[in-house]
Amino acid sequence: MKVTQHRGLLAGNPPKVNAHLHTPYSFSAFRDIDDALERAVAEEVKVVGINDFYTTQGYEEWADGCKKRDLYPLFGIEFISLNEEDQKAGLRVNDPANPGRTYLSGKGLSNPFRLDEPYATQLATVHSESNRQVEAMCMKLNKLLQKVNIGFTLDVDRIKKDLTNGSLRERHLARALRMKVCEYYNNESSSIKPVLEKLFGGKALKSSLDDIAGVENEIRGNLLKAGGAAFVPEDPDAFLPMQTVCQIILSAGGIPTYPFLGDNSKGDYTDFENDLERVAKQLTERGFHSVEFITTRNDVHLLERYAGYLHDQGFVVTFGSEHNSPVMEPIALCARHQTPLTDRLKQINYEGACVIAAHQHLVAQGLEGYLNDKGVADRSKRGEYVELGANLIEHINSNKAG
Repeated sequence: MKVTQHRGLLAGNPPKVNAHLHTPYSFSAFRDIDDALERAVAEEVKVVGINDFYTTQGYEEWADGCKKRDLYPLFGIEFISLNEEDQKAGLRVNDPANPGRTYLSGKGLSNPFRLDEPYATQLATVHSESNRQVEAMCMKLNKLLQKVNIGFTLDVDRIKKDLTNGSLRERHLARALRMKVCEYYNNESSSIKPVLEKLFGGKALKSSLDDIAGVENEIRGNLLKAGGAAFVPEDPDAFLPMQTVCQIILSAGGIPTYPFLGDNSKGDYTDFENDLERVAKQLTERGFHSVEFITTRNDVHLLERYAGYLHDQGFVVTFGSEHNSPVMEPIALCARHQTPLTDRLKQINYEGACVIAAHQHLVAQGLEGYLNDKGVADRSKRGEYVELGANLIEHINSNKAG
């Protein structure tokens, strides 16, 4: 691969990147994809990665929207997998409440998306099972609504039609219930609050009705999460093994990526992540050459320590914001408490995005990308992919400037 000099990269003023954004094709704070991309333009974010749960249905719209706005698109996907060995050991990985359960992302997937068997069927099955679980929650929620004589029930088919683009999440139920309660009681706070308190088993609503995200989060937390009256646990068989998920990602042309949960508000880490040197070694042994962080979760100094070390060990490191809740946050990234990212973190994120951009570009031409046919990366060549990706991204931005 020919290595070229890149002005922006060497100038230390990299373009802004958000490599992990959910859209309404799973669940999102955004009204639609245009909303997400318009916000990116307004905040001068130049590289944007779609990263929905279990689906790639938004890829074409994402690609078209980015092209119209001279944004560089990255194509990802997210799964919840299960590592039985970690589960048996009681090891919390990147889900703090469920040992063995492991969130995984795929970065730089093929667009147009293509996936051979048996992986296509496996992806379709896990997507269907995720929908089925939420449908079961809706049934339980309706039984509760009838039991306490609220006066209405929810129509899951109507929710799918009006609120989703094919993927049904528990957050859609929370949104549907909030909307229905407000409609049924004509947005009268004096009626709505007692109804929700009744549904919450006597627990008062803390949020103002004007705080849509707060109300929906309380509905979800009180009714749809573990311990809630409408909670339905996932079928363990619905979680694909971690290695199967990695094979799906590789088959789709992508790079398996481990999403770090990172430090919580007390500075604590999960069992798997609490020793930085060990986790870097274990991730490499498990076949991961790429990691990511949702930066708003983490203290900026601890984020820099973790991301910096992993970058120095040769990992591809990217950052994102998710936006997979009702809360609308900036697309331009920051750490916990709206702390700005350091220059080093911005550079690490940009270089990671460059590798993914280069990988996508090569794989789309039928060439080998950052990973070989066994899913292994030659980390010593990462810089070459950074340079190629930087040139690809700069070309988009120079078009806009022209």
